[in-house]
Amino acid sequence: MREDLITMTIDPVTHDLGGFKVHRTLPSRPRTMVGPFIFFDQMGPARLEVGTGIDVRPHPHINLATVTYLYAGSLDHRDSLGTFATIEPGAVNLMTAGHGIVHSERSPSAERTIGPELSGIQTWLALPERDEEIDPAFEHVTAADLPVIEGKGATARVVMGDLWGATAPTTTYAQTIYADIALTPGGSIPIDPSADERALYVSMGEASLDGLPLLPMTLYVLRPGVAATLRSERGAQVMLCGGEAFKTPRHVWWNFVSSSRDRINQAKQDWTAGNFPKVPGDDKEWIPIPAVPKTVSYP
Repeated sequence: MREDLITMTIDPVTHDLGGFKVHRTLPSRPRTMVGPFIFFDQMGPARLEVGTGIDVRPHPHINLATVTYLYAGSLDHRDSLGTFATIEPGAVNLMTAGHGIVHSERSPSAERTIGPELSGIQTWLALPERDEEIDPAFEHVTAADLPVIEGKGATARVVMGDLWGATAPTTTYAQTIYADIALTPGGSIPIDPSADERALYVSMGEASLDGLPLLPMTLYVLRPGVAATLRSERGAQVMLCGGEAFKTPRHVWWNFVSSSRDRINQAKQDWTAGNFPKVPGDDKEWIPIPAVPKTVSYP
């Protein structure tokens, strides 16, 4: 067993959102970011009651990019650019907030009739300072367009960046690695040591890294430059994330991320005043500014 592999272990904070739970490991008190990743949520797994669904009302973001990746279920995405896109397992939605965007995520009507299923990972990426105020954008990459690596009882889908000799077509702003690794019983895969910062997260099942057991729903920050092999005796679903280390820390308050606290305060005022754009087709309700947000991190 190699104790030198892990520099930090981050336990999740769990929130019950009514019908399903989310397990949040970033941002945390011990660490705000791993590469550009500044928010890491596991949604579910859950099966909701017939006639109900996920209804994340319109809400704003600035200076970040959201990444939605599902294991099961589907979600309808709408945003203030006029985008409508349904995400399904294995695909990726990348929404770049830039100087400001508003979006909603809801269960499709067809799924509500059978009881929606939800299982997946929601992450946010901090944008480099040069890109924080770029124009908002949305990108949907299908599962068929993401490269898949096979071997030794492992199937790895490269969601973002360059891994195992394959490159995902998903846009990146900073050097980013992100992959969904499925291990069958006895399966293994090497973990590339090239990124500045890396972390592993076991979403489901059981896994170990060079003999070191990895607990589920826990984020393990890996020591830079160290190569290791991920294994599972009984099968697992594991996310690998990371990328370049940011030199400038980021402020996080609710759905806002920025290198400037003043910019976040401006975004609070703009949302309260109704200065953000509306979501076409979903503009009758919205999430108000919370008095005490669940997500806060100051450098």
